[in-house]
Amino acid sequence: MSKDIKIKKGLTINLKGDAEKTLSSAPRSRTFVIKPADFHLITPKMVIKEGEKFLAGDAIFYSKDNELIKFVSPVSGTLTKIERGAKRVITTLLIEADAQDSFRDFGILNPDSSSAEAIKSRLLESGCWPFIMQRPYAVVANTEQEPRDIFISAFSSAPLANDCDFSLQNKEKELQAAVTALSKLTKGQVHVGVAKDANSPLKGLRDVVVHSVSGPHPAGNVGTQINKIGPVNKGEVVWTIAPQDLVIIGELLLTGKFNAERIIALSGSEVKTPKYYKTKIGSEVSTFLYDSGLNSENIRVISGDVLTGTKISPKGHLGFYSNTVTVIPEGDDYELFGWNKPVFDKISTSRALTFSWLVPNKKYDLDTNTNGEHRNFVVTGSYEEVFPLDMYPLQMLKSCLVQDLDEMEAMGMYEVAPEDFALTEFVCVSKQPHQQIIRNGLDLMFKEIG
Repeated sequence: MSKDIKIKKGLTINLKGDAEKTLSSAPRSRTFVIKPADFHLITPKMVIKEGEKFLAGDAIFYSKDNELIKFVSPVSGTLTKIERGAKRVITTLLIEADAQDSFRDFGILNPDSSSAEAIKSRLLESGCWPFIMQRPYAVVANTEQEPRDIFISAFSSAPLANDCDFSLQNKEKELQAAVTALSKLTKGQVHVGVAKDANSPLKGLRDVVVHSVSGPHPAGNVGTQINKIGPVNKGEVVWTIAPQDLVIIGELLLTGKFNAERIIALSGSEVKTPKYYKTKIGSEVSTFLYDSGLNSENIRVISGDVLTGTKISPKGHLGFYSNTVTVIPEGDDYELFGWNKPVFDKISTSRALTFSWLVPNKKYDLDTNTNGEHRNFVVTGSYEEVFPLDMYPLQMLKSCLVQDLDEMEAMGMYEVAPEDFALTEFVCVSKQPHQQIIRNGLDLMFKEIG
């Protein structure tokens, strides 16, 4: 069963530095890092103490609010350091890895013959539950709520993002096991969005409804697909999960091992030979960053894509949910009279002295400069041009700023996540932090409404 979804509003940002479709194995990282901040609104309670050894798949901490939700180690090794910030909040868990991984054996579980309770218990015990996110609130899924539907976006339309069709090659068996298991956790459907005319490994799977999606970014965002397939109303819950996380879940069910393997797209104009690397969650990015070579030292390394990723040090570690590392020039220089002359080397939705609309297929070498300063909202209508969801983006942002819960509900906040506002932030002439505004609004709703 296939359905077509065509996205008309949006903006495709063509940048230089796409990763070549070649795969290498990154050298094994000496250290791995888990950051509790990657799991929004989760307060960690430690299971392992500093200096203790553990296996890959052993629980390191669990959620203070729900002991069933466990977070496990991606490798076997020793917890060497627990770094804390203000009010003794745990910020970083540093793991010194063994030379070779030893895995905790959870046992094989056949998803076709297993009950929903057995599958749910295995996902919680093995640490795979944090891969499942829920809407509303864009947080790790509540274990006590059954989702109306489950949504998977099998491609990304973000600039320089990981090509799922390439990184999921030969993983059909694991993907099938995962979606079969997930289909038993909902009375609704497992919806999979694939790029039109793409040869996606998820197209031929059982127990899913496949949707062919076309159009500019954010067509690949799971939030865009939810809005077009089945919007989230008050009182409803849907789950989302990334394709590479499906592979980890499927391998767990088929082998009994938590194998936190990641296929990373190393991309960006500052990388000499951008390509794909096989590594693990939380590994040092330097293990593959310098292998490909860099064009300069004045760079920004981003764990994720350029619109939604997090800035990290070149010697930093991969984020828990990241499957892309992007390297672009640091925008710490200023252009004299840049606001008052024709612009040929930047992307803009405006036609005032800008000409990117004349060459839609041109690839640009953009840096991190915001090309302007923070100011009050200016009503230009540009948000609506790149925002395909059936909502009013400006009014939603303002309702979050004034903390009007009734207005936020009326605007459709139950359905959105910060990433849905990445493009409006990109085109914002006021340089407002749209994603942070939405995140703060969702946190307020979670606190007040739950």
